[in-house]
Amino acid sequence: MIEHRRVLGLIPARGGSKGLPGKNILTVGGRPLLQWSIDAARQSRYIDRLVLSSDDPAIMRIAASAGCEVPFRRDDELASDEASSIDVVVDALNRLPGYDIVVLLQPTSPLRTVADIDGAIEQLVSSRAPACVTICEAETHPYWIFRLDDSRRLARFAEPPGDMPLRRQDLPTAWSLNGAVYVAECSWFLKNQTFLSSATVGYPMPADRSLDIDTAEDFERVLRIAENARNVP
Repeated sequence: MIEHRRVLGLIPARGGSKGLPGKNILTVGGRPLLQWSIDAARQSRYIDRLVLSSDDPAIMRIAASAGCEVPFRRDDELASDEASSIDVVVDALNRLPGYDIVVLLQPTSPLRTVADIDGAIEQLVSSRAPACVTICEAETHPYWIFRLDDSRRLARFAEPPGDMPLRRQDLPTAWSLNGAVYVAECSWFLKNQTFLSSATVGYPMPADRSLDIDTAEDFERVLRIAENARNVP
């Protein structure tokens, strides 16, 4: 709870994954990937209740054994490739009414910490914004991103001001969503069904905690990071 507002933590973890089969329960540093998010969320000063949304019995068992509530099984239509995380959050809030703030924590961001979670919640409350998302500095600046037309001519996706120098060190900082933490007021979210609007605020995170696992290469990178962390005296 924060400022007398009840906070629901939600971890979405469906069974199907084409890019990396079974990724939510693959072992990283001696723990299932899913458990990394559970362990961080359970340390939060503000999350009053932490629940899982899943269709998969194995994931549900692992989450329960790690200390996460599993109050329902997600419907099959919300576990397909076409279903969005927004649909999953709406479903959970309709099943579990009575909360003021929802915090979405995807298992594919295992390197986020409780400080990141609580920092994003605090940012939402202190800014009086309806939503807050975690961000990290973009690896490639949008002024350096191009598209090709049919004649193979280059055109920028974002045009810099005419007098702006394009040396990397002179460019304004650009930020990307990192997928680690999404926070929103429940009533606002149910009305707008998004975390992103002109009123959304960002909570910066460092690049080394912003890795989002989508491919086997991403997973191997997390394995190396976890192994290196275990070997530090």
